[in-house]
Amino acid sequence: MDKKQTASDSRQRFRDLMPITEKWAYFDNAAVAPLPSPAVAAVRRWADAACREGDTVWPQWAASLENTRKTAAAMLGAESSEIALVSNTTTGIGLIAEGFPWQNGDNIVTLANEFPSNLYQWMNLASRGVTARLVPVDRGRVDFERLLANCDSRTKIIAVSWVGYASGWRIDVAELVRLAHERGILVSLDAIQGLGVFPLDVRNTGVDFVVADGHKWMLGPEGAGILFVRQEYLDLLRPIGIGWNSVVHQYDFSRIELRLRDSAARYEGGSQNMVGLLALGASLDMLASFGLTSRQSPIAEQVLSITDLACTRLAEIGATVLSHRESDHRSGIVSFELPGRDSMEARRQCLDRGVALSCRDGRLRISAHAYANSGDVDRLIDALR
Repeated sequence: MDKKQTASDSRQRFRDLMPITEKWAYFDNAAVAPLPSPAVAAVRRWADAACREGDTVWPQWAASLENTRKTAAAMLGAESSEIALVSNTTTGIGLIAEGFPWQNGDNIVTLANEFPSNLYQWMNLASRGVTARLVPVDRGRVDFERLLANCDSRTKIIAVSWVGYASGWRIDVAELVRLAHERGILVSLDAIQGLGVFPLDVRNTGVDFVVADGHKWMLGPEGAGILFVRQEYLDLLRPIGIGWNSVVHQYDFSRIELRLRDSAARYEGGSQNMVGLLALGASLDMLASFGLTSRQSPIAEQVLSITDLACTRLAEIGATVLSHRESDHRSGIVSFELPGRDSMEARRQCLDRGVALSCRDGRLRISAHAYANSGDVDRLIDALR
């Protein structure tokens, strides 16, 4: 069997694990992704055990959560001790923003077109004398020179998204980190629109913090995500929301001694979304089995291939593709307009025809994962006609 056939078989196996494809041409992974069969099975196992066994099986669940942590660490090239399991991206960003040792007069620099959660957390620091500098972005293209021109000696963190949620622009993480570190600035990366498709090695890039919920490209349920904190910064971020799960003797409730765990788990506080994190672990294991952690991820190749095809077909029906499709800046997100057409009405028309997509910033947005195929693109184009 040649490589082309092998790749085709792998894509079909991936698609077979996504029941959503039986009904929908699904182009909305940048909003909320559908669950794959392995994640659904994990939820059902948990629910059945919770119903029949109660907390007698809690230790097995806790052990499985550590497998989720290990899989997430492997995906990032990190140590398990650098991964905290969090409820969502907002929570993870908040742990960084509120835990950092700010001084009056400090500032953080971010982009004006960030998703709100990566703006409000930093803007909320104004009461502590910290300024959030929001750098304008022209037509979705992130300009590092413009970003760095807004930094000074009091800039402590640059906080940006790996992939723009509306524009689809994917930044060069390693280059940004290099430029920031040359100036003594740390980098906090909102990776929710990239993790699950593109490889991200925290050792090679040198990024300091990474946070992402799993309900988009990692194909997990809502309310289950990850936070990476580089080991050397565990003592830099003051933990907030301290609870029984934050200390080294977390299961000895009668021992009151505030000795924090020597890992990012110190930020987890108390009880977690057990079922959500188990399902996320199952999805991450599935993605890893299809080569997510390899340097040349076949998942990324398929995502870029199918969105390139979609862009070509959209242009054929007169759509204006607004996302930049330049080499390594491409992603699974494509924003476009239909001249003379109302975007919300066009979306409703698509939904009526079994095609899922979103509207963002008044534009239509498709976001295709690796289980999408050319037949799905045909359905999208037919619905838009």
